[in-house]
Amino acid sequence: MSRPEPHEIGIGLLAALAFAGIACLPLFDDGYYLSLGVNIVMYAALCTAWTLFSGPTHYISLATAAFFGIGAYTVGIGVESVPFWMLVAIAAVLSGFVAALVGLATLRLSGVYFVIFTLGLAELIRQIVTWVQTNFTTGIGLYVFTEFTETHIFWMLLALTAAIFLTGWAINRSRLGFAMRIIGNDETVAAHVGIDTARAKVLLFVVSGAFIGVVGAILAPRFAYIEPPSAFNPMISFQVVIMALLGGTRRLWGPLVGVIPFTIVFDAVSAQFPNHTSILMGLAFLAVVYLIPNGITGWIETAYARLRGGAAQPAGKTRWIA
Repeated sequence: MSRPEPHEIGIGLLAALAFAGIACLPLFDDGYYLSLGVNIVMYAALCTAWTLFSGPTHYISLATAAFFGIGAYTVGIGVESVPFWMLVAIAAVLSGFVAALVGLATLRLSGVYFVIFTLGLAELIRQIVTWVQTNFTTGIGLYVFTEFTETHIFWMLLALTAAIFLTGWAINRSRLGFAMRIIGNDETVAAHVGIDTARAKVLLFVVSGAFIGVVGAILAPRFAYIEPPSAFNPMISFQVVIMALLGGTRRLWGPLVGVIPFTIVFDAVSAQFPNHTSILMGLAFLAVVYLIPNGITGWIETAYARLRGGAAQPAGKTRWIA
């Protein structure tokens, strides 16, 4: 890994100050704005973890709900007998293990098969969990009682988001990051120059899945009671994809541009029109696909390049940069 450049150090310091400032939110509000802040940081962590894999590879993963649910249920099952931090670690291992199985089964094939399989993964796990609880326990669902407050959850999610960014920065500067950029530009060329494309994709998918599982584990105490339909809710997967694509996945921080406004709008629509959230999701997806396919950050970079008289980057290429 090469040494960081001076401008990268400056950006890192600014990011650290920004995270420190955001961490002060619970000191000023412990009601609505803190709750909204938890939602924003939750999706920031999910979208950034999703972008770790889908950004450089262009593979659309719909397995977010599966990993999220695994993390939440891990805490639900062991919260009364195992320390919370150990459960978080177990959730990361289990989510990463499932991601490895999925990756080994699908990432050697076309991306279309990968999307289809990940779409059904959350539903498959949900049905298995429901069957197990129905036949071997007293009921469906688990209580999660801890001493963690909304403030604790906010700080844990914020720290996790910072860890995901640092991991993405480290990967980007490593041989794996270099290999993933070549794979994202042209997977056939990457294979011809000797890159083990399947191994690289599976490894990055495991890292992404493990982080998503940790998000689910941290959020479990917030729900107090978890059950399969809420833990493995497919809407989580679709929201993450829409937010990430809205912000743009050319850069690791790009999804944040989509997470913040979409979460605020979605929260307002959910409060005023709780039965119309699916319409908002559909409209947002169509708008992203047809109006800003490269996301807001991609559109800004293209417009800036044109103003400077340079050539815009082709839509099919990527400059996945932390």
